[in-house]
Amino acid sequence: MPLYDCMLLVKPMVTKEAVAELVTRVAGRAYQRNGVVTELKSFGKVHLGYGIKKLDGRHFQGQLMQMTMMVPPSFTKELQYLNKEDRLLRWLVVKHRDAVYGLEFINEDEQGSEMDNYRYRTRSKDDDVDEYDDDDDDYEYEVEEE
Repeated sequence: MPLYDCMLLVKPMVTKEAVAELVTRVAGRAYQRNGVVTELKSFGKVHLGYGIKKLDGRHFQGQLMQMTMMVPPSFTKELQYLNKEDRLLRWLVVKHRDAVYGLEFINEDEQGSEMDNYRYRTRSKDDDVDEYDDDDDDYEYEVEEE
């Protein structure tokens, strides 16, 4: 299963208990789909670069939450119910690219490092030689005394 980040921007006046209930609902749906919440971060109140207009006014602050979870790709379509959630200002789901998880993560140590797959070419003297680059001009800057 791929790894996703779900960012939730909640209205600033919502209580911590209500935010916890909202996060629990999203995590519960993930568990129903055999997903796993791997990390949960709260960034507290953040100041927004612009006001977000909702029915109860314009908001210039919000509480930011980040949930990292491993869920099936179809799970992102199930989160559309968050559009009707009146406690949220915005929400976003982002997929981690090139994340190693599952059996690939377990067997990573046995395969060796990725750099072993690349061969380094030794540089010959003819490669990238500048015709004006001479090593013999070190004494060019010496000052002659009379």
